[in-house]
Amino acid sequence: MLKIENLHVAVGDKPILKGLDLEVPAGEVHAIMGPNGAGKSTLAHALGGRPGYDVTDGSVAFAGEDLFDMEPHERAANGLFLGFQYPVEIPGVSMLQFLRESLNAQRRTRGEEDLSGAEFIKLARGQAEALGLPADMLKRPVNVGFSGGEKKRAEMVQMGIMDPKFAVLDETDSGLDIDALKAVGEGINRIMRAQNKGVLLITHYQRLLNYVKPDKVHILVAGRIVKTGGPELALELEEEGYAEVMA
Repeated sequence: MLKIENLHVAVGDKPILKGLDLEVPAGEVHAIMGPNGAGKSTLAHALGGRPGYDVTDGSVAFAGEDLFDMEPHERAANGLFLGFQYPVEIPGVSMLQFLRESLNAQRRTRGEEDLSGAEFIKLARGQAEALGLPADMLKRPVNVGFSGGEKKRAEMVQMGIMDPKFAVLDETDSGLDIDALKAVGEGINRIMRAQNKGVLLITHYQRLLNYVKPDKVHILVAGRIVKTGGPELALELEEEGYAEVMA
């Protein structure tokens, strides 16, 4: 579903990704782990199309199409979801308004009809209930006053509503307590894993992988994948650190 070949990405004059190769088939969850500064978030931003992350070489095929031929909103409409390490706050815009406009904008891009207000409310409440997010929080401004755990649950609600083909989740476990971590993990499994979609989990730690078992784990160091293994590789990293695993 996602095939990355020889990807080079620079931020300003500084090269960050230096020939990254990675393939994630439909129905699989792959985890990327690596030390700070390895290029994990740069990969997520480049896939999402964030300005300032310049692709200088390589290619990315998404669902058989050239990802870099699409604008960011077209990537989203074609089924790519990007979860942020630090979800942004949008004062003055309610979660319901934001999510309904986002969903219907994507539907229009795909040539589909808008959901009615009643249809959307039913969908949003169902996703919020499944994630343990109180329904009245959907009426509040986007992420304003939310705790770290509430922001991540809200992001999973957004993913459930958008129903993407593939999710790139950048340190979704950051700042979560045990209950929120479990809820987010169960949300990923329900929305993505159970529906034969693709997931790229970017994380520092094993703990999220206790709830979302990856098919493969990749170690990213200095802009390249240097080692790939099964779920046991994450456990080795947790116990031994990067130096021992890569020796």
